[in-house]
Amino acid sequence: MSFDDISIESTRITFWGTRTALEVRSPLPGVLRLRHLPTLGHRELGPRELPPKQSWAVVEHRELPLSFRREEEGQVAVVSTEEVSLEVRLAQGTWRLRDASGRELTRCEGFSGEAMTDYPVTRYRSRISLHSPPDEAWLGFGEKVGALDKRGMHFVFWNTDVVPHHPDTDPLYQSIPFSLGLRDGVAWGFFLDESWRMEVDVASEDRSRVRWESFGPELDTYLFAGPMPADVVRRYTALTGRPPLPPLWSLGAQQSRWGYENAEEIRSVIRGYRTRKLPLDCVYLDIDYMEGYKVWTWDRTRYPNPAGLASEAASHGVRLVTIIDPGVKAEPGYSVYDEALAGDYLVRNDRGNVLLGEVWPKPATFPDFTREPVRKWWGQQHRGLVEAGIAGVWNDMNEPACFRLINGHETFSIISAPAVDMGKVEGPTLPHDARHGDKRHLEVHNVYALGMAQAAYEGLREIAPERRPFILTRAGFAGIQRYSAVWTGDNSSYWSHLELSISMLLGLGLSGVSFAGSDVPGFMGHASGEMLVRWTQVGIFYPLLRNHSAKGTRFQEPWRFGEPYLSLTREWLERRYRLLPTLYTLMHESSQEGLPALRPLVMYAPGDAEALRMDDAFLFGKDLLVAPVVRQARTRRHAYLPEGRWLPFSDFGQSGEVIEGRQHVLAEAPLGTVPMWLRAGGALALTEPALHTTSANWARLTWHIHAAPRVEARLYEDAGDGYGASRVTQLNGEWAGERFVLERRTEGALPLARETETLCVYALSAPREVLGAREYRFEDGVLLLEVEAGWSRVEVRL
Repeated sequence: MSFDDISIESTRITFWGTRTALEVRSPLPGVLRLRHLPTLGHRELGPRELPPKQSWAVVEHRELPLSFRREEEGQVAVVSTEEVSLEVRLAQGTWRLRDASGRELTRCEGFSGEAMTDYPVTRYRSRISLHSPPDEAWLGFGEKVGALDKRGMHFVFWNTDVVPHHPDTDPLYQSIPFSLGLRDGVAWGFFLDESWRMEVDVASEDRSRVRWESFGPELDTYLFAGPMPADVVRRYTALTGRPPLPPLWSLGAQQSRWGYENAEEIRSVIRGYRTRKLPLDCVYLDIDYMEGYKVWTWDRTRYPNPAGLASEAASHGVRLVTIIDPGVKAEPGYSVYDEALAGDYLVRNDRGNVLLGEVWPKPATFPDFTREPVRKWWGQQHRGLVEAGIAGVWNDMNEPACFRLINGHETFSIISAPAVDMGKVEGPTLPHDARHGDKRHLEVHNVYALGMAQAAYEGLREIAPERRPFILTRAGFAGIQRYSAVWTGDNSSYWSHLELSISMLLGLGLSGVSFAGSDVPGFMGHASGEMLVRWTQVGIFYPLLRNHSAKGTRFQEPWRFGEPYLSLTREWLERRYRLLPTLYTLMHESSQEGLPALRPLVMYAPGDAEALRMDDAFLFGKDLLVAPVVRQARTRRHAYLPEGRWLPFSDFGQSGEVIEGRQHVLAEAPLGTVPMWLRAGGALALTEPALHTTSANWARLTWHIHAAPRVEARLYEDAGDGYGASRVTQLNGEWAGERFVLERRTEGALPLARETETLCVYALSAPREVLGAREYRFEDGVLLLEVEAGWSRVEVRL
């Protein structure tokens, strides 16, 4: 492959070959977009234009200026911005990406493809190969199994309903073709913006290459400069959108079960939590609330008064969330089906008839969420739920799942096809040749759930503009973070799934999805009391904390396991509510910068190979290192502490002397304890435990501060919902010689809801004098300060 001509414009450079093209643009600083078209049709004489390209993921479409020059006697063309440069070798049709310092981040060793005429439509294969040195780690890839570093693995991107899945199952429910390369402490990013079925070989077959393959006609790629992993994630989420700040209640404890069959069972669950003084903010209603599995309906025998139930739950501080599946029952007289049929809103088969299948309803039809009129119609269907007091929706079975296809009076079971051909079905879903407007299912399968989530989000914003929408989805694509929280699907009560949840959520977070969680303590199987406690301990750090289980399994409400497990679970749920000021601030940071709440150690120690391998521990934000117990019957926990000084902080209290980083440690971890460490210079904002959330304008607040030469911390506060006034508090500290000084400044119109704050300062000696505090005391090596809520400066003289 080679290029024989170049079109040069101020914001676009296009390289042309006989049947190929490469277009270069820059939508953001430090980001290049490269459209690779390996199978262009015959070029006619006259103006050359690339075919239009729709993106479901990208929301940032700026066109930044590009510089262009030739080198090596015209054989190399260099396209550059201030942050990156792309060297294109014309004779080979390859390219090399460098950062502003001239360092090579990656290089393409070639792209190729073929178009195969077929019935009913032409089939494509498009491939790109990236050189990958042996010391390069690969992170991200969305919801994928395996260790944090995915090098040596092979993945398929095809949203799939998998029951049950295992620690090596692929594909799963989400397709996010974004990854970070990391070498010598420098990170860069690669995003393949194709909704078609895709695969990637991450230096598995060939240890020196990462190979992507799409079943579409081109490879629309984005390259991101670092140098830090956080820089790459910021740029990726600026391109694909950042998550909105969720309502505070959705960060509280959530309870669910496929098997709460009627309103009285919902009441019983709420009573069970409240009588045992267990924190709870949300209960889910699974498919049994519907009449005959018809979406947007209520079974009035089981749920005779939905609005009354929602009101009763709210009086206990609990919100209700209902499941919504995309399958619409094909039943004349059922208004949703009648409207969908009349509006031509449904997916059709290759012959042009409405496609019929079976999910929970039988027969079922499927709305075509790739089209805006369908999304708008679907969004308005949420009005009845909102009017009944339902607080949020749970999009499930939206890969889309389809158990069987129905043709006339015949029903065909869906069997995975070993070859990807038109007319075939891969996994329990729709055929590849099903019609979504002018597109085929093979192209838009992976974005089906993204369109459904967009419809729900935009509909709820219009119906209830004073509230922040809460949507939870099982399936998704790149950009899903703009609309929805994500959970990792139908896991099981296995210790291996508990451990796997950490690397899966870290991978999702690095791929832009911050608001995520896994079912606690497993959806399928039978959890033990020990597993409930250990998984809850991990779950209090999940942004989405939901206890969920399946029919036919043990009920998993905490009291079902008896003592001591009930009391230990209560303690850790209370710690979740104490943690909410910090979690809420991290979710606000995610909405502003795209960074996840759960972060791998390597995010802040990118050159540390030991930190890269520690993928069963994580950072909560930047400063709290958490190493939960994820193995059965363990009472000690090994962890690695990266560079820095770390204060043992198990269970949110000092639990040892400060430790120097870059070493392995062994921490005590009896059943009620989670080993944690607070980084020097870091601070954690905690509040008091509560049975449910109220406001994110905290009436009680304690700062836990690990003193260091430089301290930085941040707190975001508002009403906890809506779009009203807010306040951002910035905490800064300096320790020089015999003085430690803390300063506080705020921005925003939200008035304070507290009169005092408490500061717990660690790693200081007993003070001679403290200025700026109402009172202080020094106990067991901790300086406790009580200050006015509006304080601005505290000076500790040592």
